[in-house]
Amino acid sequence: MSFEIIIQETHLDVFGHVNNAKYLEIYEQSRWHHITEKGYGLDKIKQTQQGPVILEAKIRFLKELKERQKIKISLELVDYEGKVGHLKQQMTNEKNEVMSDLILTFGLFDLKARKLIEPTAEWKKAIGVS
Repeated sequence: MSFEIIIQETHLDVFGHVNNAKYLEIYEQSRWHHITEKGYGLDKIKQTQQGPVILEAKIRFLKELKERQKIKISLELVDYEGKVGHLKQQMTNEKNEVMSDLILTFGLFDLKARKLIEPTAEWKKAIGVS
C-alpha cells in the first residue's frame, strides 16, 4: 500500500527543504493512514486498548525534498517474529527515485498492562501479515 502527499510549506526549515524531524512525522502520517484504512485506527485502539509502538527507527535521507514536491510513501512488512516486527517505508518522487527510507522495529502495546503483546489477528491484518 502507498500514500501520496505534497510537501507543504510547514514541512520546510530555514534551508528551504524538509526538516529531518518532519520526515518522521510524514512517515507516521502514512502509517496511520494505512492501519486506519485496514480497520485499526484510533477508534479501534481506544476500544481494544492495544496499539502500535515504535521501538527503534533507522532513517536515511538520500535526496532533498523541497516545497510542493509530490511524493509517494510505501509501506512493507519485512518480518514479524513473536512480539516484534520490522517495517520498511520509502519515500519516492514522481520519477520513482528513492528520496528517503526508514526501517522501524515495532510491536503491539497493551495500554492497560503497559507491555508488548503478541500480535492479534486484527493487528496482523492491519499491517499486512498473511
